[in-house]
Amino acid sequence: MTAVITSILERIAGIPRWQKQAIVFLLDIILCIQSIWIAYSLRIGVWIYWDYAVEKVVLGALLTMIPTFYFAGVYKAIFRYAGAGMMKTLVRAFFFYSVPILVIFVIVGIDGVPRTIGMIQPTIFFILVGFSRVTARYLMLDILNRNRFGGETKNVLIYGAGNAGQQLAASIQSEPAMRLHGFVDDDKRLNGQKLDGNKVFWSGRLPTLIEKHDITDILLALPNISRKKRRMIVEEIQQFKVHVQTLPNMKEIMDGRVSFNDIRELDIEDLLGREPVAPHELLLGRTIVGKTVMVTGAGGSIGSELCRQIVRIGARRLVLYEISEFSLYAIDQELQTYASEQGHQHIDIVPLLGSVTDAQRLAFVFGRWQPETVFHAAAYKHVPLVEANPVEGVRNNILGTFEVVNAAHMAGIKDFILISTDKAVRPTNIMGATKRGAEQILQAFAAKAGNTKYSMVRFGNVLGSSGSVVPLFRQQIEAGGPITLTHRDVTRYFMTIPEAALLVIQAGGLAKGGEVFVLDMGKSVKIIDLARTMVQLSGLSVRDEARPDGDIEIVEVGLRPGEKLYEELIIGNNPEATKHERIMMAHENFTPWPELLKLLHALKKCRDREETISLLENLVPEFEHNRDNAAQVSAT
Repeated sequence: MTAVITSILERIAGIPRWQKQAIVFLLDIILCIQSIWIAYSLRIGVWIYWDYAVEKVVLGALLTMIPTFYFAGVYKAIFRYAGAGMMKTLVRAFFFYSVPILVIFVIVGIDGVPRTIGMIQPTIFFILVGFSRVTARYLMLDILNRNRFGGETKNVLIYGAGNAGQQLAASIQSEPAMRLHGFVDDDKRLNGQKLDGNKVFWSGRLPTLIEKHDITDILLALPNISRKKRRMIVEEIQQFKVHVQTLPNMKEIMDGRVSFNDIRELDIEDLLGREPVAPHELLLGRTIVGKTVMVTGAGGSIGSELCRQIVRIGARRLVLYEISEFSLYAIDQELQTYASEQGHQHIDIVPLLGSVTDAQRLAFVFGRWQPETVFHAAAYKHVPLVEANPVEGVRNNILGTFEVVNAAHMAGIKDFILISTDKAVRPTNIMGATKRGAEQILQAFAAKAGNTKYSMVRFGNVLGSSGSVVPLFRQQIEAGGPITLTHRDVTRYFMTIPEAALLVIQAGGLAKGGEVFVLDMGKSVKIIDLARTMVQLSGLSVRDEARPDGDIEIVEVGLRPGEKLYEELIIGNNPEATKHERIMMAHENFTPWPELLKLLHALKKCRDREETISLLENLVPEFEHNRDNAAQVSAT
């Protein structure tokens, strides 16, 4: 029987749209006549199939229905997606239909026709038409689509019995790959209640529900909860072998409406990210509001987020300086669109191609656009690549920083902020040593007499950046494993990109000259725990000695050249508090300017790998380079 129904539905689905509209139109005429017959029979108390009175009502009703339904757009809707929008159209159509019917048959009156017909018939007609739309949706979606679907059906629970969960459930009804088994909520009072026909269960019953319904996916419909609360919920779910996905927060859902397409993978920043601290508006605005701001490396992960925040805060002009054509194009287009949408059209966004090592280009840019604040984010930051290419790493990270600082010094800008890294503290790799060298350049310039405030902001890993382990682990999980881990004892600090960018800008607002600002990164995270969490949240299990039949194996491959087990943020032990609770300050020693200048000249001439590393060790005395590891990478 199901096969016959499916075959009929497939034939209907395959006919041209105008034919479907004609069928619906004829169906509505039949339903209109049917509603008149029912209304008349109910009024007189006897089933009358046809008489002169019925004929009068049919004539009046059809003459009213046809133009009203046409102009109200009843036949423009797509039946299979009938929902709130279609019901609004029907309500509007029946309002305009009911008015003349009431006037003709109730107020004016027609000889032989009971006046109450004018009130009963529109009500019955609306019920019949509404039922026909709901039935069509059920047949085309729940029966036809699901029977057509040949893939594996997922058994789903929605965590969150609120407005977002309700909208998500309505959207899932049209997804043949999903079978919704109800809502889960931590409010025990909702247990046993129903939301749009779907049962609500208390979260304490999760283990039973997952086993009973063979749940494969849990969708978090909690767009407005705190990160702390989200972490608690995910830790509760994490013990089960289910795939966890989530809705973004409501700010990211443009129109405030939720659909299945808004569901995304649960990002690890949802778990590791801390609750944001309200920014100090005075610190944000001091180096930004009404000023010309320049960002080097504007297309990178940190640089691009700095640009977004600078546009939002209200700079007068934003100069984007980037060596990658594609990255510059992408961030320029994004910022132009964002500025237009948010009413910041007054901001002049200037995209400029150029290298930080090109002194002439920098001199022209500073002279032409005269920036007042510079955020220097351009750098090579991938540890293994810089380890394999120390000469280019030094040229970009150290000599490039010198050229930008020198151009800024010559132009007499007010504020210069260097984006540094925790790897600059007692570095064991070339990348970290180059960033410590860049810091010393700013410290040396800050010691000179001048109007520019030079400062450095040091922080650890940012989640979602191009160098983060998170996207790598996600790719390896999607490929079926294994996850490659350098060492099971490796720990790292993590921070979300937006939080890091906002704190960098506020640190710049605190600068008086020569400070090394250190961001409070929170607690360090064991990378092996991060890997296990990502596996479990994908609905899979870790394969190890305790569980040899697991899905994804975690394999240790050994520390990469120059890699540490853990990172530090301060060289000494004397961090000072600042006006901001998550920004600390340190004053650290640096190479005096005459000696620094000699080393910079030597590095500029040097093209030999070993000589470059030796000069770097002179520039950064605390640099402890592992020569055995260095031998593993190719010379440049």
